[in-house]
Amino acid sequence: MVSIRWIEKRKPHWERLEHLVGRAGHSLARLEHSELQELGLLYRQTASDLSVVLQDSSSVQLAAYLNQLLGRSHNLVYTGRRARASGVLEFYRHTYPRVFRETLSLTLLATAIFLVAAVASWAVTVYDPGFAHRLLGPQMMSTIERREMWTHSVVTLKPVAASQITTNNLGVAFATFASGITVIGPIWMMWLNGMLMGVVGAATWKAGMALSLWSFVAPHGSLELPAIFIAAGSGLEIARGLLFPGLLPRKASLAQAGGRASKLILGTIPMLLVAGTIEGFFSATDAPVAMKFALGGLLLAVLGAYLFGAARRPTTDSDL
Repeated sequence: MVSIRWIEKRKPHWERLEHLVGRAGHSLARLEHSELQELGLLYRQTASDLSVVLQDSSSVQLAAYLNQLLGRSHNLVYTGRRARASGVLEFYRHTYPRVFRETLSLTLLATAIFLVAAVASWAVTVYDPGFAHRLLGPQMMSTIERREMWTHSVVTLKPVAASQITTNNLGVAFATFASGITVIGPIWMMWLNGMLMGVVGAATWKAGMALSLWSFVAPHGSLELPAIFIAAGSGLEIARGLLFPGLLPRKASLAQAGGRASKLILGTIPMLLVAGTIEGFFSATDAPVAMKFALGGLLLAVLGAYLFGAARRPTTDSDL
């Protein structure tokens, strides 16, 4: 049975939700950034309260009140916004850089895992040549030992290669994002990719091909690698919401984290599209090495300016 004390404790939250819904009217744009966050939290808490009240057959009137309040809140949150043609532009101009900065620590964690794995596997490969043979396979190692790059097929089939590269990169990014529900998934993906990068880097360095490798990686890698790190950060955000719900119910915490993670992964799509095009049409060509590194540096600088220097403004309904 629902106690009077419990009702009195929860009542201010319901009244606050009712106030926010009434103040918003038919548009979330009328609410401040902090109020939008409060609205979402109160909505989820009230839904949880309703589930408790429904278990008490004597609280019919209270259940009806909460059900009506949730209905008004739901209509406002999910159908109260107007579709805008500029929605996509607004997302990439404002929402995405903001969400990236809010979850930056997770992207940095993913990057650190990748780098630690790369450095460790580099060191192992230098001191144990057999490690590279076991990890890369005889065909790949035979190509490296002949001091040949394995990118000739990219040059001869540029459109097809660009399409395949982009599809593969998008698949890896979304798999890394989805693996966050397993908690260990993003960590494993970053460790595995870091290992491969370290082994290939060490093997090509020992073969005198370091410049060829890094001049190939630089143009597209300046976008591709950050995109993969961000995708791993989105997976870690899902894991964080699952493991550390804080004051929220675990389900609500996971839903909130999943929303941020979805925004993160969506933002990587343009980066991977551009990276795949560059890799398919430029990275493997005989363009001057200096030009390749210059392009990579320029793209990385532009990406950094966008993610860290994009105009900052209060969140609106389009950001939810």
